Amino acid sequence: MRRGRFSCRFVKHIGRRIRKEKASRELIRQRGWAAVSIRSVALACGVSVGSIYNYFDSKAALMADAVESIWHEIFRRPAEDAAFPDTLACVAWIYERLEYGSRQYPGFFTLHSLGFVQENRPEGRRRMQQTWRHITKELCAVLKRDAGVRPDAFTEQFTAEAFADVLFSLMLSAVLRRNYRPDAVLEIVRRTLYGGRADVLPGGKPHFRKE
Repeated sequence: MRRGRFSCRFVKHIGRRIRKEKASRELIRQRGWAAVSIRSVALACGVSVGSIYNYFDSKAALMADAVESIWHEIFRRPAEDAAFPDTLACVAWIYERLEYGSRQYPGFFTLHSLGFVQENRPEGRRRMQQTWRHITKELCAVLKRDAGVRPDAFTEQFTAEAFADVLFSLMLSAVLRRNYRPDAVLEIVRRTLYGGRADVLPGGKPHFRKE
């Protein structure tokens, strides 16, 4: 009985925390990064400022949680989605999601926002780097599963991990430049991993032929 009551309280606690994360995301989406504060989240949730401090001990902790929550939303894939058929599909999907994030949360991908978690906010920096490591790890896993990759594509010096880091660096560059067209990066992937050539389908969409 005691364990059941604890479980119920724990679930309620998590549910309330999630609602506050959603409120923070909505503030960023509607009013921008600077709109998030302990007071504004409390107002959005219809609770007291003291109630927010039951879940976040500072504004920095609240912001770090909001940043992590937004990154997770941007890169969330439905559980029923099949694995990526190849690296090209994975990279194209990441760029699509980055564009979605830019539309859904204007100003989130700015030097100010990234600087908040990189410069002097240890918890925000840790959360951001954890998310980025997860993305590169998944990208590396796709590279290693891709049956179309040439046998000699990787070497002891040029590993799948190293190429995943390169691709992720290009993605971060795209974020800062607000350029979410993946064409050049897809061509780099095609030439590096597969060889062959790109055929252009009606409408100008490239179709990569692996030879």
